[in-house]
Amino acid sequence: MAVVPMKALLESGVHFGHRTHKWHPSMKPYIFTERNGIHIIDLQKTSKALDQAFNVVRDNVANGGNILFVGTKRQAQETIQLEAQRCSMPYVTARWLGGMLTNWRTIRQRINELDRLERMRDSGDFGRITKKEALILTREIERLEGLLAGVRKMARVPEMIFVVDVAREFTAIHEANLLKIPVVAMVDTNCDPSKVDYVIPSNDDAIRAIKLVVGKIADAAMEGLGMRKEEVVEEMAPYARVSAEEYELSDEELLGEATLAKLSSQAREYPNEDEEVEEGSEDEVDEAALSDEDSDESSDDKVSSDDEESGDEEVSVDDEVSSDDTEDEQE
Repeated sequence: MAVVPMKALLESGVHFGHRTHKWHPSMKPYIFTERNGIHIIDLQKTSKALDQAFNVVRDNVANGGNILFVGTKRQAQETIQLEAQRCSMPYVTARWLGGMLTNWRTIRQRINELDRLERMRDSGDFGRITKKEALILTREIERLEGLLAGVRKMARVPEMIFVVDVAREFTAIHEANLLKIPVVAMVDTNCDPSKVDYVIPSNDDAIRAIKLVVGKIADAAMEGLGMRKEEVVEEMAPYARVSAEEYELSDEELLGEATLAKLSSQAREYPNEDEEVEEGSEDEVDEAALSDEDSDESSDDKVSSDDEESGDEEVSVDDEVSSDDTEDEQE
């Protein structure tokens, strides 16, 4: 099924080309007929080219790439900005700066300068300088914001660019060709399609035609982002399952081979060491209890013998006293 039905292409005026005297001979394969001095584009080829561009953009974004939307003509500026913001992609709607792709490092420096000036303004540093200097810096912020607003979040050179009006954006296409970046473009009958990798023959002046084609390219980018998120979720799923499963680790997983070998050798050298120690400790406890009982008995015997000896001594003392008294009386 086609990405865009033929009826929608007809209603949007995609089939209207330029006047016959302004045509480019390289666009002859895409021209269906001539009517009232105006070339009519073959919508069957437009539909096929749009399907191919849709698939290419979707796959590119799904693989982690970015697509830069370029449209500086008045009819395309608003549409390019809205659709690029909708699919979170960079865009250029003001003047194309020379070297935006081939000299990206310098463009990145200007973006950093814009960030620095905005930080100064927000922190109140402009109040510490003169009014003239603050006015100059404010005008510089406005100029850089107008030129670089769409590419401030672009961290690197894009993997693909989409262009409205090849004749107007020839500088962007030339830089993309130098860097071998694929180009998807809306090509009218007055443009040269030889520099474009994926040609979408269509009217690039009608606002409705631009909205239709740019909207489908943005849809392809959004679908690619959705596929990218699904792949990330699928990659994280095995780790989540492993963390959810709780299991005990064996000794082989916790200890190394050398440690296990050392433990096994010690077990062989001292097979029942713990049991012998426990038995020996019990015997020692019994012997200590017996020795305590013997010591108590011996102490009791000693106490009784001491009492007897002391009694004998007291008796002998009394006898001696009584004998002394009788001797005194006799005298």
